[in-house]
Amino acid sequence: MQVRPISPDRLAELLAERITALPGAGGRWLRVAVDGAAAARPDLLADALVEPLRLLGRPALRVSAAGFLRPASVRLEYGHQDADAFHDLWLDDNALLREVLDPLEPGGSGRVLPSLRDPVTDRSTRAPYAELPPGGVLLLDGPLLLGRWLPLELTVHLALSPAALARRTPADQRWTLPAFARYEAETGPADAADLTVRVDDPRHPALIERP
Repeated sequence: MQVRPISPDRLAELLAERITALPGAGGRWLRVAVDGAAAARPDLLADALVEPLRLLGRPALRVSAAGFLRPASVRLEYGHQDADAFHDLWLDDNALLREVLDPLEPGGSGRVLPSLRDPVTDRSTRAPYAELPPGGVLLLDGPLLLGRWLPLELTVHLALSPAALARRTPADQRWTLPAFARYEAETGPADAADLTVRVDDPRHPALIERP
């Protein structure tokens, strides 16, 4: 295993290059997940990939897992701060498959729903469907995405040490820390992902490359 320091801009360029170089990339849709705790800001890296992909001729569509949470009645059945529920129940895998990932299978419609439910109001976002053209790239961000058998062409995990995760997680969200400890123990996201980036210092990420 090699750990290679890399600038944030170069990281986005490198990931865009790897996405477009995937076997069989051609004119098919590609589904890419940027996995990481909110403290790792996977949304920022997913956003940063849009322009480099455009320059490489691949239009991109951004979707956040936060728009596909289960209703509050399910998420909060065991209380507002249950770490196991956060790990197991919050993400609506079936809705994410139905509305985002399955339409980008070969022969699919290419019609993607960017968001389903507002996690704050717990109501439908009423977002219109978006058409991702052939050859387009879906960029999905969110926590705890690996180990769910989601159909993805590339997965990137943003890794934080336990100390960095605790330090960068706001006080009102620290109840989620046991869920991420469980994720590390049960899923091993750094090994499960195609690419892992250590982001203890977001200004100085490091790409972890396996032989």
